[in-house]
Amino acid sequence: MTLEITIGPPRLAINQGRSFLVTEPDGQIRWPTQNGLYASDTRLISSWQIFANGQPWDLLNSGNIAYFAAKVYLVNQAFATETGHVLAGSLGLGIGRALDEGLHEDLDLVNHGQKAVRFNLEVAMRSDFADLFEVKGGPIIRRGRITTEWSCKLARLRTSYVNQDFKREVTVKIRHTSKKPVYANGRISFDIKLEPGEVWHACLLYDFGNGDAVYRAPRVCIDQALSSKAAKRLAQWRGSALNFSCSNDEFYRFYHQAVEDMAALRLPIEGTDELEYVPAAGLPWFIGLFGRDSLIVSLQNALVYPDFSRGALDVLGRLQATERDDYRDAEPGKIMHELRTGELAHFNLIPHTPYYGTADATPLYLIVLHNTWRSTGDSSLLDRHIATAEKCLDWIDRYGDRDGDGFQEYETRSASGYENQSWKDAGDALVYTDGTLVKGPKALCELQGYVYDAWQRMAEIFDARGDGARAEQLRVKARSLFDRFNRVFWDEASGFYAFALDGDKKPVLSVASNPGHCLWSGIVPPERAARVVQRLMMQDMWSGWGIRTLSADHPAYNPHSYQCGSVWPHDNGLIALGFRRYGFWAEACRLSRDVSSAAIYFMQHRMPELFAGLPRSPATFPVQYKGANVPQAWAAGSCFSLLQAIIGFQPDAPNGKLYIDPRLPDWMPEFTLKDVRLGKERLELHFWRSGAESCWEVRSGDPSLVEARSCATGPSLR
Repeated sequence: MTLEITIGPPRLAINQGRSFLVTEPDGQIRWPTQNGLYASDTRLISSWQIFANGQPWDLLNSGNIAYFAAKVYLVNQAFATETGHVLAGSLGLGIGRALDEGLHEDLDLVNHGQKAVRFNLEVAMRSDFADLFEVKGGPIIRRGRITTEWSCKLARLRTSYVNQDFKREVTVKIRHTSKKPVYANGRISFDIKLEPGEVWHACLLYDFGNGDAVYRAPRVCIDQALSSKAAKRLAQWRGSALNFSCSNDEFYRFYHQAVEDMAALRLPIEGTDELEYVPAAGLPWFIGLFGRDSLIVSLQNALVYPDFSRGALDVLGRLQATERDDYRDAEPGKIMHELRTGELAHFNLIPHTPYYGTADATPLYLIVLHNTWRSTGDSSLLDRHIATAEKCLDWIDRYGDRDGDGFQEYETRSASGYENQSWKDAGDALVYTDGTLVKGPKALCELQGYVYDAWQRMAEIFDARGDGARAEQLRVKARSLFDRFNRVFWDEASGFYAFALDGDKKPVLSVASNPGHCLWSGIVPPERAARVVQRLMMQDMWSGWGIRTLSADHPAYNPHSYQCGSVWPHDNGLIALGFRRYGFWAEACRLSRDVSSAAIYFMQHRMPELFAGLPRSPATFPVQYKGANVPQAWAAGSCFSLLQAIIGFQPDAPNGKLYIDPRLPDWMPEFTLKDVRLGKERLELHFWRSGAESCWEVRSGDPSLVEARSCATGPSLR
């Protein structure tokens, strides 16, 4: 009998749009804590506890019934009443919650004892209206005034926060009770009388306000939550996404939870239908718009739902910087990093309005534009976004290359800016071989690869638009960057690339995962690819659960750190695509198995943002990183990247073709993809192994649209 081990933080979380609730497993929020009910980067409820005559309840079980809904089952401890003692476990309390625009909370009591009981059921709640940034990093500073108003007649508790023109409020309305509650000492109290077997029910409706609008709680109880608006949006998304079935239960569950997590992290775009949105980065700290994350997630979803990227292209294009603003690290043409809407951002106490401190989002925007066009065949996308793309190209030349040496480098100009502005953005993520921090400006190897790839892709777009001269100009620049990069960044002695040049233009030779992204972008010559792949798969880099961010032999290695030796699933997904690009399909499948087998250990099979880089053995399992975001968009999307790598996914919708180069591993010898989108066409593809050969057929749709073509092309200069 196999022992199933479940890994994850001891918490219960639900989310919808820009709101989320994180509690302890028993559904309560015990102050002081980072848990709470949040909306638009503000914590509306900072403490929530429930008592029977002042006594706490004991947890039996709890869990999510959907990403936006959860249930908690409690029983009472023994407590005294004026009519006698109530035995422990004789009362059952169910708490059900569903989040949409507001929060619906059900309280359900049942008396399993043999005697009638009478007691006070008390809900104690408190609101600090703290900005999410201060909850996460501290200290929490009260800048405005909190007021509380109780209406006995309406059974309504309204708590408001005002700081000049910044306003937030949460209104709790109690419904469906036989007797109105009272409010005193910070507690809503219900006078409960229950005969043996009798039940009692109440609904608490939490409406959220920001001074301009009120977001109403769902009116339906938790048992009807699965037919709510949120549930219908989830069903619509599931019906639109790629349908995947396979012979490997591990990967099957990984995939379907990833689809669910993508649904959970969608931020709707005002004025559009329910299928146009941008992804939030992750729960709890990154429920907001992030440039880099949205773009990487768009690339990951090209096979699953190619229209996913439309929202990111639209929103990020609208927020493209138009002027230089050093406080926000903004420069004309730059794509934003992070947008916040809480109190600190409102008063410009942080630069996230939005903040532009990312060096990679601008070239990634160009890569996503091309990839979306290739996946959908929609030429109107190019018309719509070409002006944004031109500004991105101009930013790469004028600002991305800060000193005119032909390489992309970054350094913040803001006193509140980020020291590191690539995906490895932790303050200690970039280190010399002796473990000291790299000095800037910093030219990371993957940034050069992204720009190289972006220039090639944009050349193809300009060819399609009839501007051959512009296309050739970009190809010339790409060839020049390719040659210069391989001359300066390559270290022949180690057979690997420097992951960065420091501020003195000296190569930083710490062994890290960054060069794996260079394989993905195609800036590595084919004759060097094998050495890069081999180095990444050595024991100090390959943990058995995936490739580490930093070598285990490095002085700064810490498997429990954020980016100095941990394993990031999205990083491995992009590296796997790089392996396939250069023909290393066995290694790509190895990484796919590593990551998918790790996923099965995590709670609900939800892939976390990262996990520890500890080595794998028959007696170990993945170890969580304390504080990782779960769900996290590009961690979930790593599954989609790995699936692209396995089938050799190469869409060419403008020319009516889908090219594939499947290499099925022995651990997943058969799978089927339904509703594969190529422009307006829909296809069903079936894949299977016959001996060592990978076979495929088109089961529905036009078979002439699909052709086999090797994806091991290396750095093709389009």
